[in-house]
Amino acid sequence: MYLVIIITLAVIAPLVTTVVQGVTTDWDAGLVVIAGQQWVFWGVGIRLFTAGLSQALRPQFTMKKILRIDAPGATQLVGELGYANIGMGAAGILSYFFPDWAPAAALAGGLFLLLAGIRHIAKPNKNAKEWIALATDLLIAVIVLVYVGWVLVTGPA
Repeated sequence: MYLVIIITLAVIAPLVTTVVQGVTTDWDAGLVVIAGQQWVFWGVGIRLFTAGLSQALRPQFTMKKILRIDAPGATQLVGELGYANIGMGAAGILSYFFPDWAPAAALAGGLFLLLAGIRHIAKPNKNAKEWIALATDLLIAVIVLVYVGWVLVTGPA
């Protein structure tokens, strides 16, 4: 179930909503802006918010199934990572209602996902969950950081 949720939030939902919004608005805002905002909502917002809830409410899953850490004292650290994810995710979700927030949420979430993805690369003996986390972290990071760069160069939509 983990893999289905991650692929849906990181790829399928933002791709579908990008196309729907683009077609219904005649792509008025442009592909980069529409895709960027959708990936901020889904990839940074919903994905990080739900990951944060999972980490805060059941840190053992992240510790054992994703990070493969068996240290009872790490539950506090994973829980606090969850709180950070909830905060970034909430900003991404709210950017749907306050589009001016999207670049800031994209920058915070994109840098976090980029750095987490790079960190995953160095880890040996990754399991399937870690590979999916790595690939989707980097995918979302690239898309939303390209969006941030676009907005910095062209100005807000």
